[in-house]
Amino acid sequence: MKYLIIGLGNIGSEYENTRHNIGFMALDYFAKSIENCTFSLERHAYIAQVKHKGRTIILAKPTTFMNLSGKAVKYWLDKEKIPLENMLILLDDIALPLGAIRLRMSGSDGGHNGLTNIIETLGHNKFNRLRFGIGDNFSRGKQVDYVLGKWSEGELVTINQRLDIINDIIKSFASIGMDRTMNAFNGK
Repeated sequence: MKYLIIGLGNIGSEYENTRHNIGFMALDYFAKSIENCTFSLERHAYIAQVKHKGRTIILAKPTTFMNLSGKAVKYWLDKEKIPLENMLILLDDIALPLGAIRLRMSGSDGGHNGLTNIIETLGHNKFNRLRFGIGDNFSRGKQVDYVLGKWSEGELVTINQRLDIINDIIKSFASIGMDRTMNAFNGK
């Protein structure tokens, strides 16, 4: 059984450690926790593959930039013949407090351009996602600067604690599915 975990973000050093790249950060953190797990550049994404409890987990960091994430998502779903219910998208969310994690099986784009493009590309919004709260500590008209801004030292302490939980969520999702993973982790 195969699972596709896609972390949303933007490629390039200028975007490293920015709030919008929490999806990339989560997958990098997960890969570091697994021996000999490294990413390689493939079509539309950096890809890594791991085994967990007899299941294959494919980690993907799209190279299409955030606003065209759907192209990479569709390509890797089709290429690996992964059923939609075995895909999980990790992304940032300004509507959630810093460090909050919400798992959902469907829903709106919430104003997130990466999610908007995935919904447009797939033609529906019925796919699993993990929204990671980055907070909304910005003044009017400064949302883009905030989202593309670097984490503060204080925020990074919270982020690193929460990345351990995301590792557990990824393993749980690939082991027991989305319903039971949502029951175990939402609201914690």
